[in-house]
Amino acid sequence: MGDGLGWEGAYGMTIERIKALDGDQSRLGMAALMWVSYAERPLTTDELCHALAVELGSKDFNTGNAPLISTLVSCSQGLLAVDKETSTVRLIHLTVKDYLSARPDLFSGPHSSMAEICLTYLNSNHLKVLSALSSSVVCSDPFLGYCSVYWGVHAKRQLSECARLLALDLLREYDGHISGQLLLEQVEYLDCWDFDTNFGSDFDSQAGVGFYGDSSAFSGLHCASFFGIAEVLAALIQTECYDVNNPDVSGKTPLSYAAWKGHAGVVEILLGQEGVNLQTPLAYAASGGHEEVVKILLRLPEVSPDQQSNSGRTPLLHAASGGHEGVVKILLERGEVNPDKEDNEGDTPLLYAARDGHEGVVKVLLERGDVDPERLDNYGRTPLHSAVRGGHEGVVKVLLERGDVDPESLGDCGVTPLHSAAQSGHEGVVKVLLERGDVDPESLGDCGVTPLHSAAQGGHEGVVKVLLERGKVNPDILDNRGETAFLKAARRGREGVVKILLALPVTNPDKPNHHGSTPLLLAAHYGHENVVKILLDREEVNPDKRDNDGDTPLLCAARCGHEGVVKVLLEKERVNPGNISHVGLTPLRCAVSNGHKGVVELLKLHQAAAHVTPLGQGDTTG
Repeated sequence: MGDGLGWEGAYGMTIERIKALDGDQSRLGMAALMWVSYAERPLTTDELCHALAVELGSKDFNTGNAPLISTLVSCSQGLLAVDKETSTVRLIHLTVKDYLSARPDLFSGPHSSMAEICLTYLNSNHLKVLSALSSSVVCSDPFLGYCSVYWGVHAKRQLSECARLLALDLLREYDGHISGQLLLEQVEYLDCWDFDTNFGSDFDSQAGVGFYGDSSAFSGLHCASFFGIAEVLAALIQTECYDVNNPDVSGKTPLSYAAWKGHAGVVEILLGQEGVNLQTPLAYAASGGHEEVVKILLRLPEVSPDQQSNSGRTPLLHAASGGHEGVVKILLERGEVNPDKEDNEGDTPLLYAARDGHEGVVKVLLERGDVDPERLDNYGRTPLHSAVRGGHEGVVKVLLERGDVDPESLGDCGVTPLHSAAQSGHEGVVKVLLERGDVDPESLGDCGVTPLHSAAQGGHEGVVKVLLERGKVNPDILDNRGETAFLKAARRGREGVVKILLALPVTNPDKPNHHGSTPLLLAAHYGHENVVKILLDREEVNPDKRDNDGDTPLLCAARCGHEGVVKVLLEKERVNPGNISHVGLTPLRCAVSNGHKGVVELLKLHQAAAHVTPLGQGDTTG
């Protein structure tokens, strides 16, 4: 594209060629580039074609006006391409985006233009008819979803007078509009917190039960507050009779939406309304980390900075969970905020911050003398246990730097932090804990399990290596079931761990547990073919050893239908396919009884090749 020219020169020449096309082609080419460049997400081919079919000022949307995608690609002179896998339209290269972004003069007010197009479409007669028919109608209009969710984003960025008037037209009749239903569905995905409402039940108790299918309670005021378009909100309040405290179907008021999204200007407008409800907005603002909104709300004497919701959560707890260090500091400056107040689950701000890995918030909270670093939640977990379980190495270090945090405290299930780290495979956390001289690498947890047992069972090879490198870890320790770490790894099919432990001279690959089950038998029982192969290569492994019930590895594999394991075992001379279980069944009969046709065929072929007469009850039936 343009020999001897840099990419900027080449793109510039291409834009000039687009502008030189015949009137309608030039318009389509530039409009398509604008939409693809400034859209909030990749547009499908149908969405783009329908966007360019909208006629400003028209109440009727005519799909016949939609251009073909091939026409748009042609009019773009090669700057647009269609992704065949996703059927979305994209720029041919990221440098095209850079070029267009650096030249805002190419498009006059792109976001206001896109808002006008979206709002014209949403105000069209066919959508009003569709909304009146049923709020649960599944609409196939390809452009509807994008317009419903993103018109306000474009209008927020650039609001023309035309877009403002179109927005007012839409929002004055927004109750029950199908676009409100689609926006509510998007809000459901955005909601990451089970906020309580003051209208009888927790927000999350409603989620997922279909209440988003009814948008009748989601007013234009809610929508303008969600998008944060202050000019439109002010006009709605002046011209319409709205109850600013009216909750939508999720229990949120307009002020809650504005606070949640951090729209300070809209918050100020709503706070100026008489009798506005101030009970929940602070929690929403704190959860989103919106410091300006938090400060605005805290200026009001009616706002309690330490108010608990129905589930016991305070604004501080919301902020700590979200990792919003600035909001945490603002709230803690208020003397009436209890930094260690727990919710109904026994969780404190420190527990939430530690669990979610927010190191900065943990430091802020621990700098105070009134926060208990060893506070237990209702499940017996300390902040250290929560941080360890989440693999938050930085938080673990911060907590352990204190002299009042016990690195070996027992949490839920009676395990130490090292057990939790090993079980979860958090190698970095394991190293941090073992670097201390006061952590026992062989401490026994619930059922006599050591950290090595936990790591081996989980297949965490890195953790296993770290523990073994300590030199103080005995890999042959038995838990309460008489199982070594090696046996646990074999049972779970952890091939890598099996190889690591087999390399140790102390590992006995044929050592059974209290039930007489060897590593080979357990690997065969659970169908871990590769582990079975590894074990069968060891001379000290008896491939026919029975457990306390008289079962052999082959009997177990046949009973469970593991064809690959059966095949591997039958290749070994020391395996007797005629062994009888304690109830008098051979491997063949076990396979027949359980309907494992593939195993039956393998055993029959083996017997035929070896000229073996089937033994055991019913084997003559095949």
